[in-house]
Amino acid sequence: MYEITPEDEKKLSKLSSYQQEILRILAEVPKGKVVTYGDLAKELARRNPKYSPDANQAVGTTMRSNPCGPQIPCHRVIKSDGSIGNFRGGAEGAVQEKIKMLREEGVLVIRGKINLKEFRHYFS
Repeated sequence: MYEITPEDEKKLSKLSSYQQEILRILAEVPKGKVVTYGDLAKELARRNPKYSPDANQAVGTTMRSNPCGPQIPCHRVIKSDGSIGNFRGGAEGAVQEKIKMLREEGVLVIRGKINLKEFRHYFS
């Protein structure tokens, strides 16, 4: 879990309340674990029922807007089928960078996929 700093707070204050809440939840995901876009949407809706648990695309947009990466770890967010998904807005070489970061944290990536049974983080 990453503890959000006062510097991060300044950056987050420029985002919508939805984006801030998603990134605060994401900060709870430890090294060596991943979550899906849907996991984040569902967790936000569980904590704050005014939000939709089906807002996967909005979560993806939030990941692209993350001003506090890699400390708030958008590289730990993957697709529901275990595939890597995008990173840094699809910039050239970004997916390979995401895979490298995950592997450095101990996440096993095989043929562009992660075994969610082994590496998925569950919110309590």
